[in-house]
Amino acid sequence: LYLRIAPELYLKRLLVGGLERVFELNRNFRNEGLSPRHNPEFTMIEWYQAYADHHVMMDLSEALFRSLADRVLGTRTLRFNGHVLDLGAPWRRIAYHDALQEFGGLDYTDQVAVTAKARDLGLQLDDFPTYDRLANAVWEAVVEPHLIQPTFITDQPTWLTPLCRTWPNDPQKTMRFELFMARMEVGNAYSELNDPDVQRQRFVAQGAEATAAKDDEAGTLADQIDEDYCTALDHGLPVCGGQGIGIDRLVMLFCGQASIRDVILFPTMRPG
Repeated sequence: LYLRIAPELYLKRLLVGGLERVFELNRNFRNEGLSPRHNPEFTMIEWYQAYADHHVMMDLSEALFRSLADRVLGTRTLRFNGHVLDLGAPWRRIAYHDALQEFGGLDYTDQVAVTAKARDLGLQLDDFPTYDRLANAVWEAVVEPHLIQPTFITDQPTWLTPLCRTWPNDPQKTMRFELFMARMEVGNAYSELNDPDVQRQRFVAQGAEATAAKDDEAGTLADQIDEDYCTALDHGLPVCGGQGIGIDRLVMLFCGQASIRDVILFPTMRPG
């Protein structure tokens, strides 16, 4: 038995079985350390909709957050950690690579410039076994501080997202978005990958990349893939979109609490 990092592979089995819309409020466990935004055990809502894509998920996200704000707070203006967030205005949508160019003045493919920026940021190059991991760390450092108002970051690199469809005209980019507010990721969504052969290849590649990177937090098991899930895809997963939203971070935003420990009854604490 293993603690799950997400309900995704189980909920999509239900779509294979014929249910067209499914959701679950769930507990997940990720060994990602402790911070004001991270707790190893956390709550999510995750849902999947057949015959939808990540664009539908974006529209649904905006409608959901506005409805929650109207019903819970009576206003679409949130005050969080010194910022005033406007949920009523149209939410920006910008591609991952475009955001790096806009906020960092960097081309993702320019390894010399990105590596130089990593040095300027004080990143230890030896800590990153691949250029992609280094570039993503640079992206987080130079882009996330600017993501105050609700923003959808789209088209992430494929290596980051083994369960997501890629763009037919650019297989190095995925049909995905992450939702940011107040410099914090609060949602993640895909147009789901439903090709079983490609999914098996992605699982193998993900495991090999995590092993080479000595990444103990990637949620992979050495030399193992979820063959039961791949067998479910063999039976046919419809084209679908799926999304997860962190409930604890959502409560942080709506309550104006800057630390996740203040919205969890029994948060994990550091020893001593």
